Amino acid sequence: MRDSTVASPPDFGRLEEHRAELTAYCYRMLGSPFDAEDAVQDAFMRAWRSRDRFEGRAAMRSWLYRIATNVCLDMLKGKERRARPMDLRAACEPVEANLNIPAAPRWIEPIPDSMTSPEGDPAEVTVARESVRLALIAALQQLPARQRAALILRDVLRWEASEVAELLDASVASVNSALQRARATLARSNLRSTDPPPPLSDADRALLERYVVAFQRYDFKGLTSLIREDATQSMPPYDMWLQGRDDIFAWWLGPGIACRGSRVMPSVGANGSPAFGQYKPSPSGGFDPWALQVLEVSAGRIAELTFFLDTARLFPLFGLPARLDS
Repeated sequence: MRDSTVASPPDFGRLEEHRAELTAYCYRMLGSPFDAEDAVQDAFMRAWRSRDRFEGRAAMRSWLYRIATNVCLDMLKGKERRARPMDLRAACEPVEANLNIPAAPRWIEPIPDSMTSPEGDPAEVTVARESVRLALIAALQQLPARQRAALILRDVLRWEASEVAELLDASVASVNSALQRARATLARSNLRSTDPPPPLSDADRALLERYVVAFQRYDFKGLTSLIREDATQSMPPYDMWLQGRDDIFAWWLGPGIACRGSRVMPSVGANGSPAFGQYKPSPSGGFDPWALQVLEVSAGRIAELTFFLDTARLFPLFGLPARLDS
């Protein structure tokens, strides 16, 4: 961690400067932008209430991370871990009977890139966008909370082991042990906490523009050239997920046929990936919100499509209109 400045009580008026990076940290811990916002606000309140006990021996940033970590650990106590559909069951056949909303799981929720990317130093922006891909956030949720914190602080934010040990009230040896176990768990998922999302090329952006046109036209010849044969699709809060382009298209032409004629609106990116608001034709005219589509692009094709259906909460978060007129 590269933060050696010493703060004093007057700096408490500048808490807002730390919001973006703390939100990104809390999101990695909690898997929900709404929980992350609550955690950061709680951390700021705790910091303000205890400002008379802040003696400036540690940097303000480090002290806020300590408070935010404790808030996250408190929030995680006794709660089911957040997950994605593919974490819970095998891929399904594309039939309506497989639609199921389980009672227990709490789903990974997408976060706008604008909430986690501080303005200024490009290196800090890059760090902020690393380790927020949906698959990686889901993998982090498999870790015990303190292992999760140790991994994020050491591998993503590059804190020294001694700094993490001080924050967690632990020994350096126990932090290193927790880190090894956390890395081993991620390795079993073929993921690393330091893997950044691949940047979109001009060709990728052109691919996405063609996808929007093809999806709105329900042009399956065009879509076939854009979506990988082994692509996956999921639709939280349903636990059903599909493996393979043929099954995805079977769904779109079968139980999902009401999506024909949808309008798709580009949105701010989600989790380092392109995102779009999808609006289905309304029987009363115009278009009603249906899903936030988050797409993963790999090797020049779309490899994963996640349709988040909780539009009542997600569309305002992503700055998308409540509905579209004809």
